[in-house]
Amino acid sequence: MHEIILCKLGEVVLKGLNRRSFEMKLMSNLRRRTAKFGKFKIYSRQSTIYVEPVGEVDFESAYAACKQVFGIIAVARAVPCEKTKEAILETAKEYLGETMRHTKSFKVESKRADKSFPMGSIQLSQWVGGYLHEAFPHVKVDVHTPELTVYVEVREDAAYVHGPAEPAAGGLPIGMGGHAVSLLSGGIDSPVSSFMIAKRGVQLEMLHFASPPYTSELAREKVLQLARELTPWCGRLTVHIVPFTEIQEAIRRDCDEEYFTLIMRRFMMRIADKLARELACRAVVTGESLGQVASQTLQALAVSDDAITMPVLRPLIGMDKEEIVKISRYVGTFDTSILPYEDCCTVFTPRHPKTRPEVEEVREIESVLDVEGLCQQALARREMVKIKPL
Repeated sequence: MHEIILCKLGEVVLKGLNRRSFEMKLMSNLRRRTAKFGKFKIYSRQSTIYVEPVGEVDFESAYAACKQVFGIIAVARAVPCEKTKEAILETAKEYLGETMRHTKSFKVESKRADKSFPMGSIQLSQWVGGYLHEAFPHVKVDVHTPELTVYVEVREDAAYVHGPAEPAAGGLPIGMGGHAVSLLSGGIDSPVSSFMIAKRGVQLEMLHFASPPYTSELAREKVLQLARELTPWCGRLTVHIVPFTEIQEAIRRDCDEEYFTLIMRRFMMRIADKLARELACRAVVTGESLGQVASQTLQALAVSDDAITMPVLRPLIGMDKEEIVKISRYVGTFDTSILPYEDCCTVFTPRHPKTRPEVEEVREIESVLDVEGLCQQALARREMVKIKPL
């Protein structure tokens, strides 16, 4: 049978006069994500986007990809048919017959978007349900807690029959929320924060700080692998790898130990700010969670923010570690994140970090450094690695 994919829109349907621009971006994202699996006709009708195969395609892979496109709240495999009650019944029997033979209870739910169809939704559900029960007499009708729900949608172009839809990514289409620079370390938090801000429609540029020889080639590859694991959700990414060794060594040489992490974070924010402005981005994204470590107290975050004027987005700020790990597993980055390779954030970690710093004192302590020169030199030596979707 000629299966197609029905992509149900989430909060996009709440948009006003600009809703069409969101739908156009979403269809563009779907075309890009499904292109490598074959040719698909993708179009929008009545708050649903249709992904219809043209010729031979890898349908299973395309279906899986659609579930990871932000802006879609649910997806369903469906079969179109003529808009007659007889065609709908025959399609349901043929398409869902194998499932019906292995289920114990069912019901039919109908949606009549085409009001010219001669039967109402309830009437159509009763009619199809009655004949399905005759065809599969061992399956009882249960309208409250059925094991299987048969869905019938009578729409503009055709009627569609499908089983239960599966949850999809939700959120807003990538590209509709602007651009931001996201700091990417080798830990659990930063890939999750990148995922969460991308879910709000933001196109990301990834920024990673490397400190060779204190960090290894394996640590660098780990971060690139995390970026690869984000691409099914975020699309194509560029990872900007900035050398950070000289900055950290200057901090260790000229600043008090208890301020190492705070001043290091300020340098990271300044470099992120400069990169964001160069790339016409409007915000910096970090994976900080309030109180998780010494550099993430309210006072410490204020010290970090003081270094830049660009808005800082912290999607994990109110989450605990268990919540972050749960999302990491869902996204698919957890197993890579816990690989035991060093990270520049753990280099020169102070024994007793300052947890309640004052902005003025940190400014004074770092004033002995050539802040602008160090930042410019690091940015000038950055490496850019383009990551394509898996």
